[in-house]
Amino acid sequence: MPLEIGIDIGTSNTIICSKDNVILDEPSVVAISELDGTVVAVGSEAKEMLGRTHKNLCAITPVKEGVIANFDTTTSMLKAFVKKATKNSFLRPVVVMAIPACVTEVEKRAIKEAGMSAGAKKVYLIEEPMAAAIGAGIEVSRPVGSMIVDIGGGVTEIAVISLGGIVVSDSVKVAGNRFDEDIIAYMKRKYNLSLGAITAEEVKVQIGSACPMKDELRMEVHGRDSVSGLPKNVSVDSSEIREAISESLEMIIDGIKAVLEKTPPELAADIYETGIVLSGGGATLRGLGMLINKNIDIPVYIAEEPMHCVALGTGRAASNAKEMKNIFLGE
Repeated sequence: MPLEIGIDIGTSNTIICSKDNVILDEPSVVAISELDGTVVAVGSEAKEMLGRTHKNLCAITPVKEGVIANFDTTTSMLKAFVKKATKNSFLRPVVVMAIPACVTEVEKRAIKEAGMSAGAKKVYLIEEPMAAAIGAGIEVSRPVGSMIVDIGGGVTEIAVISLGGIVVSDSVKVAGNRFDEDIIAYMKRKYNLSLGAITAEEVKVQIGSACPMKDELRMEVHGRDSVSGLPKNVSVDSSEIREAISESLEMIIDGIKAVLEKTPPELAADIYETGIVLSGGGATLRGLGMLINKNIDIPVYIAEEPMHCVALGTGRAASNAKEMKNIFLGE
């Protein structure tokens, strides 16, 4: 029996699924020796090194905005992840890999080649919005319009799906990592406090919100004073973080509006009834669904497992590759 897996190589995390099961979820980070270029660590172990490496070691994220930025490093990372996920199986897996809807033919080939170099027997490509919709439980083959908004680490994918295909789509290069950058810039501007990416992400997860809350959250943020260079603590609340990420949230909402404006009337009417489904790590931001509903006046739902929707979609597609060939790219 062939080994079939689905892979979501995200800007923040790489997730591997087999059918409906997540078998690996690790940060898309690789630590490399500056002396000889060898890979020292991947995944969680490498992420712990971000911002903490010495001059002979660097920790990098080889995937930028959902696209491979460093082919050799991504291939090394994938090899390690596939080996770990398949428990060193001698069988070469059939792999379905998710890619952003906006990628070029050159980028598609790079992703496919990375999958083959990682040990795959066969690689199928599927667009991320389609994979997210399948993972969210949307019946993509029906003659009904459905809208999926997948807010990942590097890019937000927005698509209207009907009859097993993407009718209208757009990619907004604003997502979870941009929120982190917004928080870093805000803290430096307001408090002269320099933060690392990991701390900014922690602040976003702990107290971030898209809408005002009855009881605003507060936390102590630790960083370095950008003037004196000494360690410094600042107490911030969720209203400040909301202010920091407000412009990025507006860009995502504008992207959703732009896709709706290009959607055929019949499908737009369907979406008004069925609502918008949010997936991806960014979908877990407090009050985001409420903010989108307030601006667009369409019901908004959060997928059951938002962070794993794309990966689950690829896993389900991989286990039914023959039946689902019509949704793969280039097949």
